[in-house]
Amino acid sequence: MTKDKDIKTVVPALRFPEFRDGEGWKRTPILEICEIIGGGTPTSSNDVYWNGDIPWISSSDINENNISEITPTRHITKDAIKNSATKLCKAPSIHIVSRVGVGKVAFSRVDICTSQDFTNLCNINCNYIFLSYLLSIIMKQKVQETQGTSIKGIASAEIKNLHVPLPEIEEQQRIADCLSSLDDLISAVADKIETLKEYKKGLMQQLFPAEGKTIPAIRFPEFQNAGEWEVDNEFSQYIKLYRGSSPRPIKEYLTQDIDGVNWIKIGDTKSSKNYIINNVEEKITQKGSTKSRYVYQGELILANSMSFGKTYLLEVEGCIYDGWFVLREYENNYYKPFLLHLLNSEYMQNQYLKLSAGGIVLNISSDIVYQTKLPHTSIDEQQKIADCLSSVDELISTETAKLDQLKKHKKGLIQQLFPKL
Repeated sequence: MTKDKDIKTVVPALRFPEFRDGEGWKRTPILEICEIIGGGTPTSSNDVYWNGDIPWISSSDINENNISEITPTRHITKDAIKNSATKLCKAPSIHIVSRVGVGKVAFSRVDICTSQDFTNLCNINCNYIFLSYLLSIIMKQKVQETQGTSIKGIASAEIKNLHVPLPEIEEQQRIADCLSSLDDLISAVADKIETLKEYKKGLMQQLFPAEGKTIPAIRFPEFQNAGEWEVDNEFSQYIKLYRGSSPRPIKEYLTQDIDGVNWIKIGDTKSSKNYIINNVEEKITQKGSTKSRYVYQGELILANSMSFGKTYLLEVEGCIYDGWFVLREYENNYYKPFLLHLLNSEYMQNQYLKLSAGGIVLNISSDIVYQTKLPHTSIDEQQKIADCLSSVDELISTETAKLDQLKKHKKGLIQQLFPKL
């Protein structure tokens, strides 16, 4: 009897004080606590169906990192529901992406319809927010179980056969409130980061002269009478570009030896913040480095293919392949932090786009870069502008670190608040 009871109940590692002496969570068939229905897509050939006020969602309308965030991009009519497989899910409802984008879970506080990629839970008779978090854990596990297989989704029948562990309704509410408040905080910090990024973007547009102008819209007081910027001079008048090169075939020169030379590629920008590269994934041999371009810590490198047009500051040294240019011989004309901001500004990026060549992946040659117009003012004014923009970058970095910490805290908390499934 005890063994059977242990199988049917589970206990999380962490419980709120008022529930620590309570019973274990009972494994309950999911069909006992909700109704499960599918979705569908009204025909796209009838525009009338898509001019209604009933939200209809596809998997891309769900935020994978926030179960409360659904952003419907399309709305349908009652006739669309009558003449298609989609169904109206009365709020509150839970929506599991079981096909394209499989594993994402969200809840809705408004009546909503979904595509056929969803399995939907309606008429829920437990705390729907708690159940959403629980199902999110279960779906992530199922996605991991199917990785490396030919399975492309989670069958509706599999979801209908689930047995989910449920505590008493008071404990469900307590967990839901705790995680919801944490999600609200995460969203607030994420919103603050986006606001700061938009502020910086707008600030840069004001601190650099607009196209056709020779004076920026905003200028620090001490430079109000400093005269016009130089805006018609080409890049080549201030900076020299030196292209990287790749020893070929590259696989013969890759090494894991401790004395290998850092091999700096576009992929190394993925973990960069504020356009700073401080980590490199691969190394090449000393012999390979003699067939490449060596660059030093503190130098600026500009991407000419994938992620083209973006410039990065190196906090490492090593060799660059032919997807990079290194920028040199500019120190008499530009303050480096200012130049980094300027080269990544919309002003410069738009010039690259207009002059770039290529198909799906745009490429820029040294000739194209040299043709761009590079605004120039005194080193003192450059330094003032760079200090201003860098202070915003520091705020963004601080909030980003806070966001990362909150996400880690939430992940750890979920692992503790829910039992192992």
